[in-house]
Amino acid sequence: MRTCVVLQWIAMIALCSLLVVGCAKKPAVTETAPEQPVETRVAAEQPSAVSDQGVSESAVQERMAADLEAVASKLQRIHFDFDQYTLSPEARDILAANAALLKANPELKIRIEGHCDERGSDEYNLALGERRAVAARDYLVSLGVAADRLSTISYGEEMPLDPASNEAAWAKNRRAEFKVVR
Repeated sequence: MRTCVVLQWIAMIALCSLLVVGCAKKPAVTETAPEQPVETRVAAEQPSAVSDQGVSESAVQERMAADLEAVASKLQRIHFDFDQYTLSPEARDILAANAALLKANPELKIRIEGHCDERGSDEYNLALGERRAVAARDYLVSLGVAADRLSTISYGEEMPLDPASNEAAWAKNRRAEFKVVR
């Protein structure tokens, strides 16, 4: 009987000490939370400075969108040989030009889309399209473009440029395209 009472007291003391130790950590979390709204207020004040200068926010956004479209139209697609994801010398030259555009516009984020022709299974073409997009991304990174600005996706055979079933159409469809992400 006494052993049971002693064990209950030990359990109560252990439980109370765990609660005290666990509660000490909560104030540290609440201290960091007020810092985030302060940063939000500073960011919210910046657009008002633009409004004070007489330039409307919508005009600035329209101009930025037009600039993005202009740069996006200069990004060239690259093509691949049948069942390949290695970069040809011509593709490397195009990627070098694309890298120069991306370095000149560091605010741009790009999605690299890998595509295939209709030959092969859906699964195989999705995997091949991904390898093509990754090959293009890796080469751009080797040329000095930050990797966090580049994302990849594979569409496989789902989005052909030319729907015909001949060698010329298949050659057009084996590609990687570069799209500006907003």
